[in-house]
Amino acid sequence: MIKSLNHIAIAVPDIAKAANQYREHLGAVVSELTQQPEHGVSVVFIELENAKIELLEPLGENSPIAKFLERNPQGGIHHICLEVDDITSASEKLKSEGVRILGSSEPKIGAHGKPVLFLHPKDFFSTLIELEEK
Repeated sequence: MIKSLNHIAIAVPDIAKAANQYREHLGAVVSELTQQPEHGVSVVFIELENAKIELLEPLGENSPIAKFLERNPQGGIHHICLEVDDITSASEKLKSEGVRILGSSEPKIGAHGKPVLFLHPKDFFSTLIELEEK
């Protein structure tokens, strides 16, 4: 079902500082900052040849990233994103197998403009998994 790694998301308390750290010290190509109010985050992507690193900063106090940073003030890995060919089929298969999908269980449009779902971390060894349609 899963095809490839799309990105690893890292929650950060200061996205400008974090983006600069990757740019200046590692020579990374860093995307422009985008705000995604529907997800409660500001985002930049570190572009790699085979995947991306997504830096997430909370956009407002009710952001899930704000809650994550309360527990992890310096930031840290928040989730990994894996690509699937058909998110609807993946969702139906996972639900039939007892895997919990967060939220309404319906795909939402993610940072890349494609449908995404998040899988409950307790079903994947304390790792939040995002599935994104390829």
